[in-house]
Amino acid sequence: MFANLWQGIVDWFTALKAEDYLALGLSALKILLILILSWVVIRLSRMVVGRFFERQAEIESRFTMDSRKANTLNAVIQNLIKYIVYFAAALMVLAELGVNTASLIAAAGVGGVAIGFGAQSLVKDIISGFFILFEDQYAVGDYVEVGDVMGTVIEIGLRTTKIKPYTGEETIIPNGEIKRVTNYSRSNHLAMVDMSIAYETDIEKAIQVMTDTAGEYASENDNIVAPPEVIGVMSFDASSITIRSIMWTTPMEHWGVEREMRKRYKAAFEKHGIEIPFPHRVIINKDENK
Repeated sequence: MFANLWQGIVDWFTALKAEDYLALGLSALKILLILILSWVVIRLSRMVVGRFFERQAEIESRFTMDSRKANTLNAVIQNLIKYIVYFAAALMVLAELGVNTASLIAAAGVGGVAIGFGAQSLVKDIISGFFILFEDQYAVGDYVEVGDVMGTVIEIGLRTTKIKPYTGEETIIPNGEIKRVTNYSRSNHLAMVDMSIAYETDIEKAIQVMTDTAGEYASENDNIVAPPEVIGVMSFDASSITIRSIMWTTPMEHWGVEREMRKRYKAAFEKHGIEIPFPHRVIINKDENK
């Protein structure tokens, strides 16, 4: 079989005339130029688009866009240009090889309708991707929660979104499966800390100590955007009284503020002799001789 195929190729080349070899050489040169030109266009488009969004970040005016949104649009536009160039280059190469591209495009249009019924999920992902981008639901760099996945958005495409949790793994989610998104990077957050005190403790004293401690920390931390507030007693538990304090922070800073406040509250309670209760167990040994 292979011998016959090879012989057919040899016979075909043998039958070629000088002008045929010249035409083949010109076609090969044209295909090479098409590939080189495509590569150059993609590289230039990356430079131009990248530079445009860099300028958006450098210029400060009311017309400039958020850096995260700029990074997202930058990646999407570059991908679109790349796919368009690839498609155009493939059509030109096929035309150079003698393929009727007009009939090919027409057949692809008819076949696309049939394929579309089997690729509804793909179409759904792409349409959802457009809505995510144009509605600006989230951008690259935002910290979001999508379903049971929580992490930083590292890439948004027309078909998928890539999210990286703090543990480091990369999760790829089809855009069509994204039903609900919680974005933690768009507005200020509420830091909330509950502290427990013993029933014997003076409640007013504990509230004053927490108020002073929170106010001192707020004066040191620029991420706290509103005066902290100790709102008072929240519950009477089995062995303790719970007092709650709140403060508004810049996006994504509430977790760090809560951790620091718990540490400072404990130190302040110890300094002022306020007991943080913990379960006690009393053991009575019975003397059988008595």
